[in-house]
Amino acid sequence: MKDTDLENHALSSANDGPLAVSHDSPLLALEPTPAVISPAINRVSDCSLAERTDGITPKSRTRVRSGTFGGTRKFRKRVVLKNGDCNVLQTNISKRRLRYLQDIFTTLVDVQWRWTLLVFALSFILSWLAFAVIWWLIAFTHGDLEPGNVESSDWRPCVVELKSFASCFLFSVETQHTIGYGSRSTTEECPEAIFVMCLQSITGVMIQAFMVGIVFAKMSRPKNRAQTLLFSRNAVVCQRDGHLCLMFRVGDMRKSHIIGARVRAQLIRSRTTKEGETLGMYQYELSVGADSDRDDVFFIWPMTVVHRIDESSPLYDLSAAEMLRDRFEIVVILEGCIESTGQTTQARSSYLPGEILWGHRFQSLVSFNKSRAGYEVDYSLFNDTYEVDTPLCSAKALAEFYRIQDELRRSDLAQSLGFLHSSPNPASSPPSVAPNRLSSLLSRITIEPSASAPNLAGNTVLTLTSAHDEQLDVGSSSNQVAD
Repeated sequence: MKDTDLENHALSSANDGPLAVSHDSPLLALEPTPAVISPAINRVSDCSLAERTDGITPKSRTRVRSGTFGGTRKFRKRVVLKNGDCNVLQTNISKRRLRYLQDIFTTLVDVQWRWTLLVFALSFILSWLAFAVIWWLIAFTHGDLEPGNVESSDWRPCVVELKSFASCFLFSVETQHTIGYGSRSTTEECPEAIFVMCLQSITGVMIQAFMVGIVFAKMSRPKNRAQTLLFSRNAVVCQRDGHLCLMFRVGDMRKSHIIGARVRAQLIRSRTTKEGETLGMYQYELSVGADSDRDDVFFIWPMTVVHRIDESSPLYDLSAAEMLRDRFEIVVILEGCIESTGQTTQARSSYLPGEILWGHRFQSLVSFNKSRAGYEVDYSLFNDTYEVDTPLCSAKALAEFYRIQDELRRSDLAQSLGFLHSSPNPASSPPSVAPNRLSSLLSRITIEPSASAPNLAGNTVLTLTSAHDEQLDVGSSSNQVAD
């Protein structure tokens, strides 16, 4: 869009008289969208939001919308899934099994429960069998298993009542877990038996400590706490304090709070460097905050996290239509310390361009319940949004429009004050310079839809003239924006 077009429309908004603006006006239709705004007077024309973008038919302006952006769901590639899992597959790792075995504790904590329970059972069963074989070898080499020695009362065995491999297995279980039924016991006849008994007792304690630690670590992982941390299904883009903002909602279902909760957001998309190198998965850090510019939140109820789209934002040049066509992914991260366990947890989610609702705002879900004397959070409204009037142009174009409009208003005001100061009789002075300047400029402006911004409502050529001179020929459809 050219600067002259912005200046012309800034002049038209500063005029005191009504002005008709076409659907393909460059004020808001910087992209192929038939909407009109006048940010200088904080008013948006009563145009139909259902015609904002291609193929999008949202509901009425006051109706709550909780569905996806568009009628058909389209699955696309994403780095982080909606449940927080990272969609990353690792292949061609040299000595992968050896590296995993070297960190066996972390491996057993990360694997699925069925494999952990299998290792838990095998660790005990195999140790019992291994020591049962050792006890059988000790008894066999000492001659305790010979029929004559088993029945003889004068024979002194290494282990009392050790007559077969089954009895060796039972004695192994009793020794490792210090059961001690009282029928089988070692004697001082065989020093090797005493050594094996001590070795098996130590081994049993180590196996129990190792496996109990794995099961406890697996059950108390902070990852499980993240299952009760919620992210909204969609992100929204709307105006807050005169700025376009990207917003998403986070919530905690538990009463135990997340201490020191901190929210982060990253935008992942390709980037080309000055040298021509293409970075396929470049991560842009987005500045976010909840009700303030700080990224740490007092997380006692669901919060709306806000990213202001300013000059430092990678979304600064994207309009509503461009955002739908662009390829990127916004990864949102919530980190904090669990109040009950003191562990640090992290919850993740992501939003694709099709999951960002432009011109929507989140429904309020916190209210005071007089009967229960407390603030009540209705999680049925957690994902609900409603439509609001929002400029469809990019934040960059909107900021440029504000700047030009403010400059022109200050210039016209200075000219008017200078004329009144120089005139000896203000009552008999000619009209103000600003309306005459607007009339002369607007009568010469012709707006035609260009190839870069086609008009979705029809290729209508519109000539803008001053509202003081004549009616504007807008064809079949036009919108009146009053100051």
